[in-house]
Amino acid sequence: MPATPPSIYSEDRQIVRDLARRVAEIAVGPIMATRRDLWRRHNALEPVRPVVYVDPQGAWCELISEDALLCRDKVARGIELALRRRIYVAEHFASDNVIEKEWVVRKVIHHSGWGLTPRRTHSDDARGAFGFEPVILAADDLKKLRFPEIIYDAVATREQHDFFQALFGDILEVRLKGVCDLSYHLMNQYTALRGLQEVLVDMLDNPQMLHEAMAFFEEGHRRVLRQYVEQDLLSLNNDNTPIYTSGYGYTDQLPQPGYDPDHVRPENMWGWAEAQEMAVVSPEMHAEFAFPYEKRLLMPFGLNGYGCCDDVTRKLDFVLTIPNLRRVSISPWANVEQCAQRIKGEVIFMWKPQPAHLVGAFNPSRIESYLRHTVETARHHGCILEIVLLDTHTCNNHPERFDEWTRIAHQTVS
Repeated sequence: MPATPPSIYSEDRQIVRDLARRVAEIAVGPIMATRRDLWRRHNALEPVRPVVYVDPQGAWCELISEDALLCRDKVARGIELALRRRIYVAEHFASDNVIEKEWVVRKVIHHSGWGLTPRRTHSDDARGAFGFEPVILAADDLKKLRFPEIIYDAVATREQHDFFQALFGDILEVRLKGVCDLSYHLMNQYTALRGLQEVLVDMLDNPQMLHEAMAFFEEGHRRVLRQYVEQDLLSLNNDNTPIYTSGYGYTDQLPQPGYDPDHVRPENMWGWAEAQEMAVVSPEMHAEFAFPYEKRLLMPFGLNGYGCCDDVTRKLDFVLTIPNLRRVSISPWANVEQCAQRIKGEVIFMWKPQPAHLVGAFNPSRIESYLRHTVETARHHGCILEIVLLDTHTCNNHPERFDEWTRIAHQTVS
């Protein structure tokens, strides 16, 4: 949220306050209490029914258009959109998404950067892909990298908090939160600077350079985390915080005994790591060039997750060695049978079904059969199944497809 003005138009204020009242009404309903409890039990690896979480992401503009917003002020329109999204989910989706009676204000935290900035070639299509323009051309360029410095802006944070407290603090709980998304993407970070093709070639032609880069980013993230701790900038994520690309963090297993609410530490939180860029390399190369650095970064956390859209079917032997591992992402391209047989009920089987089913010819019977196969496979192997629909960049301007998809998913897991 950008810096907010001291006031917004009175008409805009009334619009967002009315929407906030609707959010509060939804949040205190019995169905939300049931869903919170379901997520807590699910995250404790209890054998409850599979949970379903949906985030339209890039397709949101097709569900709630700019023309549907009533506020005039730019900041007010952003607030309106955020509230309308929460209401839309509650009124349309038959999923296990949870709505809380709150508005979260993020602490304003400045990050000095890593010394180099990625360059990209962008598509003419607003939703098109970008190309890499490497800024690290040789090993000597690694010397241009710098460890980030973290600075907390208490004044700007207080201004943000006071603004929202005055806007609708009598309707929603205005909560101040710091950093609660601690996820590590070392390969993504480095390929943005070096180029994806260049990194893949380096695995063969210049492995030492790649190891030096990974070691630098590992140490850099360790230093960033230390600064967060020293400045008391961490906040718990054992609530309705989505844990990277999975569902919610609701759990009674965090924070751990001895927790000091004024000094949140990594052992009180969920962590996550992924290396999608390694999807095209062997398990052995993944285990050599990415995984050891990620694993060490995850060691301090109370609970962990791993993976994203890459297929980890042949990589589970080392993924399952992550300390305090609780979730593994099983992508649309993974072998569900092999993963379920290997994971069983050891960790959460966090499955991402194919989002392309919402594009083109919409086929409910095909979707039902597709979902049922994974549900029955997971049940057969004793898996704790979590179904997460993400990466939905379009629904071909048919918002009702999300409604239908979630209805089918709910019927399938019930």
